[in-house]
Amino acid sequence: MSESTPLASGKSVSNFASISQALNGHNNSLGIIRLILASLVIVDHAFPLGGFGKDPFWALTRGQASLGSLAVAGFFAVSGYLIAKSGMSGDVVQFMWRRTIRIFPAYWLVLLVTAFLVAPMIWVAGGQQLLDYFSFAPNGPVYYFTANWTLSIGTYGIYDLLAATTPYGREVGASAFNGSLWTLIYEWRAYLIIAALVAFGLLTRARIIVPMLAIFFFILQLLAALNWDIVVALVPTFMADQYMITLGFTFLVGSVFAVYSKQVVFDDRLGIFTGLLALGTLRFGGFSTMGTIAAVYFILYLAARLPKSFQWIGQKNDYSYGVYIYGFLVQQVLAFMGVYQWGFFPYVILSWIVTMGCAWLSWHILEKHALSLKDWGPGRGVRFWYERIRNGKK
Repeated sequence: MSESTPLASGKSVSNFASISQALNGHNNSLGIIRLILASLVIVDHAFPLGGFGKDPFWALTRGQASLGSLAVAGFFAVSGYLIAKSGMSGDVVQFMWRRTIRIFPAYWLVLLVTAFLVAPMIWVAGGQQLLDYFSFAPNGPVYYFTANWTLSIGTYGIYDLLAATTPYGREVGASAFNGSLWTLIYEWRAYLIIAALVAFGLLTRARIIVPMLAIFFFILQLLAALNWDIVVALVPTFMADQYMITLGFTFLVGSVFAVYSKQVVFDDRLGIFTGLLALGTLRFGGFSTMGTIAAVYFILYLAARLPKSFQWIGQKNDYSYGVYIYGFLVQQVLAFMGVYQWGFFPYVILSWIVTMGCAWLSWHILEKHALSLKDWGPGRGVRFWYERIRNGKK
């Protein structure tokens, strides 16, 4: 008889089941993992935003990563898996439409909230007239939105707000409202890689392309560690970006596990081994290459292995994106109010509570309604519209 292992779904599956079987559709804990990762970013940002010094994870990992960068990498790993799975179930128009309504509406809202609600209150709190705030100045609120709305960050600040009134503002000598948003352009570029594969049918008909791309990024990681000039000479300008390489590699490893989910073995021994390997590379070196591969497997392993009681988190209401895009903003506002003076842990706890409130509002006011349009218009796919146009001509 084959050895059996009870999974979080409550079913008993062979210890050598596949990752696809183990994660069992939506019956997994990826939701709580994403929420935890978003919350860890708040913990990490509390150090610079509250003036508490440097994240100790830099020292623990010998300069390889902070707690925040590890959390962001985890996001990209999970995203790589889920987005590739999504790409395998529709055409490129459906894919891009669904990615657009997931990323942009909430992102535009946080920009508008920052520029036309939060910043004006800070402006008035500083003793200035509200009417003087609104202008088309190069560093004003309108520019803040127009310079950032495409996901590519053109400015982090509005006027000189928060520059002299928060620990982080004093450290960098500039206004900065939301320093977390810079990663979203890399997320979007990773989506475009998958979109290109979907457009040519490669995710299903030539899925070997996905590990080939991951290997290419793996090589770039190795070359970057040896000599960055080699990378610059080998790849186009838009690729000569350390974050694009590092986050792109993590995303693609997740995508490899997605397209080969029925072949990748789910095994407790492998799960424990990859977890230890990831920790070992974090402590002694090599996390950006072999450690990343191990960590992605370990995250998927946890998603299947965590207790069933965690599975409801994020399935119906996904607050993780809202936590991520509002965390830095909330922490800066609380720092402006002097909350950091209460100490590190009170600052972190209050930041998380207020951020969760913002994420709750973002989800229920906008995000879930935007996602309800996933099968509307472009979400119906190329074939639907082609048939409609063809039949309309008859």
